[in-house]
Amino acid sequence: MTTRFDKSRLPSRHTTEGPERAPHRSFYYAMGLSEAQIHQPLVGVATSWNEAAPCNISLQRQAQIVKQGVHRAGGTPREFTTITVTDGIAMGHQGMKSSLVSREVIADSVELAVRGHSYDALVTLAGCDKSLPGMMMAMLRLNVPAVFLYGGSILPGRFRNREVTVQDVFEAVGRHAVGTINDADLHELEMVACPSAGSCGAQFTANTMACVSEAIGLALPGSAGAPAPYEVRGEFCYAAGEAVMNLIERNLRPRDIVTRRALENAAAVVAASGGSTNAGLHLPAMASECGIDFDLHDVGRIFQRTPYIADLKPGGRYVAKDLYDVGGIPILMKALLEGGHLHGDCLTVTGKTVAENLARVRFPTDQDVVLPVTRPLSAGGGVVVLKGNLAPQGAIVKVAGMQNLVHRGPALCFDCEEDAFEAVQQRRYQQGDVIVIRYEGPRGGPGMREMLSTTAAIYGQGMGEKVALITDGRFSGATRGFCIGHVGPEAAVGGPIALLADGDRITIDATQGLIQVDLTEAELTARRAKWTPRRHDYQSGAIWRYAQTVGDAEKGAITHPGGRAETHVYADI
Repeated sequence: MTTRFDKSRLPSRHTTEGPERAPHRSFYYAMGLSEAQIHQPLVGVATSWNEAAPCNISLQRQAQIVKQGVHRAGGTPREFTTITVTDGIAMGHQGMKSSLVSREVIADSVELAVRGHSYDALVTLAGCDKSLPGMMMAMLRLNVPAVFLYGGSILPGRFRNREVTVQDVFEAVGRHAVGTINDADLHELEMVACPSAGSCGAQFTANTMACVSEAIGLALPGSAGAPAPYEVRGEFCYAAGEAVMNLIERNLRPRDIVTRRALENAAAVVAASGGSTNAGLHLPAMASECGIDFDLHDVGRIFQRTPYIADLKPGGRYVAKDLYDVGGIPILMKALLEGGHLHGDCLTVTGKTVAENLARVRFPTDQDVVLPVTRPLSAGGGVVVLKGNLAPQGAIVKVAGMQNLVHRGPALCFDCEEDAFEAVQQRRYQQGDVIVIRYEGPRGGPGMREMLSTTAAIYGQGMGEKVALITDGRFSGATRGFCIGHVGPEAAVGGPIALLADGDRITIDATQGLIQVDLTEAELTARRAKWTPRRHDYQSGAIWRYAQTVGDAEKGAITHPGGRAETHVYADI
């Protein structure tokens, strides 16, 4: 059998070609494939579909349309699924320790499925936070022709004539604790906040990484913007299936697309959109898969020089649907390109460059969701990287929508999120405090939990910009207020955050990129000599194994050496 594709250079030749592969072909015949389909390129269609949350519930339907596109273009799609841990459900309890770990499990499981079955290409579909970088990391690791597809955002809810998201529910818990919202109102809000399938609707982590997928060139232009329930998603799904076959024919691979300049484009779009601080973790991890050195500080330099122009929640007024209605992510990218903040020569999965993809895009002037770079919301990006004697490896804060970018106050220390949340609920803190939550880093947590329950409760109590919070853990993209995460080195390895005591004076200055404690190096050294490591409760199982291999947040909390240590790439077997 012959096709327009040369199977002699594709991985699936190891399972479909020659008399010695007759047993392998028997399995394909058992599944109803024809002889022609067996000898076509085999395209993995990987989704994180599950019934855990609305983020993922539409992915199964979308995958079927992708498969139609693959089939139409001369390929044989083979669908498989992987896990996802949905942060909204995992938030505020021990389940959140699974969240970041799931990014690695997703990438690893997709890698193993593709390697084991010798697939020639990939289309990956993802909905919730960690599934997006996890899928893109797998694409980059395997380096077979691949297209990423976001499942789409949720539609906004409506409560008392205003649009709401799940962020409003988290913050209402804080309001409920201080008596400004009653049981009935809280119940009514929780019933209407999430009215459809799709990922959390504002510029939280899922939508931030969806923007990254287009900016970095791994997703078709415009594909990340349409909400999950919209029928137009089907067109993007079908087009993704066709596009991956074109990539096979051209032998255009993810690492041809994701260069250092493409990573800089991705970081610029995060900054311009006031995106999630989690991008500071995921972009270095994606870079590592390619063998590119691109750490938190590299990300921070792009953030610093990029204007903040998209007025999106949680710091702004609009949600993902509103951005789509005015033209989607291409509008944001067009503004940045025309302002000199994007590299237009970077390749994308269309086979064209960023500039070529955006050539016919016109920036709409009759809207205020995305502003031109000449009149930004702020001159610097909506996310800032900090450094100082409290965080020698760096830390990160979202400043989008904040008025006060400097905070000085006494430390109030907690060794886990539960203790901090209880103190917040009981208002055992003072205006001006710097709430410290430590031993929540990648190793120490283990798993680097997000702190949305605690930060949202503080904001709901009306104290969002009257206190600061620092942690070696993470924050949800929905977090707002002066909340600094990814403090490194983490407490579990004796980082300075482990040495803090109640009352220590801390300075956080997002205008200068500084995070400092008023202690001399001699005092820190003396405290370190008395410090002893803290034993966590996960001494077996997947979370224990993760803690043994995970690295620093500064480098993306990665668990293997990445592309720089490779002796071969799967795509070339």
